[in-house]
Amino acid sequence: MLTVDFDRLRVGRGTRFIDVGAGGGRHSFEALRRGADVTAFDLDEVELKGVADMFAAMKLEGEVPPGGDGRVEVGTILDMPYEDGSFDVVLASEILEHVPEDVRAIRELVRILAPGGMLAVTVPRWLPERICWALSDEYHANEGGHIRIYTADELQDKVELAGLTFLHKHHAHALHSPYWWIKCAVGVEKDQHPAVKAYHQLLVWDMMSKPVVTQLAEKALNPLVGKSVALYFTKPW
Repeated sequence: MLTVDFDRLRVGRGTRFIDVGAGGGRHSFEALRRGADVTAFDLDEVELKGVADMFAAMKLEGEVPPGGDGRVEVGTILDMPYEDGSFDVVLASEILEHVPEDVRAIRELVRILAPGGMLAVTVPRWLPERICWALSDEYHANEGGHIRIYTADELQDKVELAGLTFLHKHHAHALHSPYWWIKCAVGVEKDQHPAVKAYHQLLVWDMMSKPVVTQLAEKALNPLVGKSVALYFTKPW
């Protein structure tokens, strides 16, 4: 399940790509499939072990084009161990809402981006997120949880103030918003609740089968209730 448009980011063979806050690696894997030189960066060493194992499996299965490579790096977004301008594409997906010092984090993302490169940032969208917060304190008030709700304009302003030029914005994952509303209503940890299980099965079916009807429905609903907002920027020469 990808939140950003890799074609828009022009990720291909040899692209120096870093996935900051990579988590389980869903975006890192897509970049590697396109032949990029991929760094999956995250605080969670356990998650990154799984990402490294998948990188190795992809190579063994011949899923990596010539020149593509993947590595993992444990660290904090507030102080990344890279030279200025190290990457052609920097991705920070669903991470800034967790970071108390978000302005400092954005400066680091901008610092490691090469002139002419592209930054993509995604965060939970204001309205679906506000509904989740209203339904459940458990959803956000926990260690490592969401500490703020962005509007797209607020996030755009912060990145532009750090020196980048805004390019484009879109919303994603509208079908996922009701799933989280249900979880927040019945209890975030109650994965076996009948309503949660039923909707989860629907999402799995949709991701695996990609039926036209749900693809069209999500496209129509994304501008209204897309769970995430994705913003794209470039770094002036």
